[in-house]
Amino acid sequence: MGGVAGMRGRQTVRDMVLSMAVIGAVVAVIYVFIPHDDKADPVKAVDYRVELLTARRAAPYPVAAPQGLPKEWKPTSVTYARTSADAWHLGFLDPDGEYVAVEQSTEPARKYVAKVSQRAERTEKTQQVNGVTWQRWEGAKYDALVREDKGSTTVVTGTASMARLAEMAAALEAEKAPAPSATP
Repeated sequence: MGGVAGMRGRQTVRDMVLSMAVIGAVVAVIYVFIPHDDKADPVKAVDYRVELLTARRAAPYPVAAPQGLPKEWKPTSVTYARTSADAWHLGFLDPDGEYVAVEQSTEPARKYVAKVSQRAERTEKTQQVNGVTWQRWEGAKYDALVREDKGSTTVVTGTASMARLAEMAAALEAEKAPAPSATP
């Protein structure tokens, strides 16, 4: 009886090995013949035009968005939260693959800037961008350029260099959507 059980055990092991070999061959064929791009960028660009128009209609301040950036800048995220201090967010990857975000809100500047800049701290340094003075904030993770306007704060922040942050700040155009006309 031991001989039959031993043969069945060897046959079961052999069947399992053959099954694994067949599965491995199928996986190899799929991998070889199904196209795949190992160099494809997993970050998808977003179209932020609708959210920008919505924010410009709803926000109590002129909402900023870049105009004329080179195509190498990839928009990756966008939100407008009216119930959260009218917070506008527009995130990008710069040409070097670093993160840059445009953040605006009616929330008090000190609290808001620390939150969106990953706890960067205000420095005594300023930077001129297109004739406008921006306050420099520096942090362990993000740096930021900050401009306080009447009723809102604009922050350009991220992991990118100060030069890239300034490039984004220079491209910003702030607009308030025109009021709807009274005539049809």
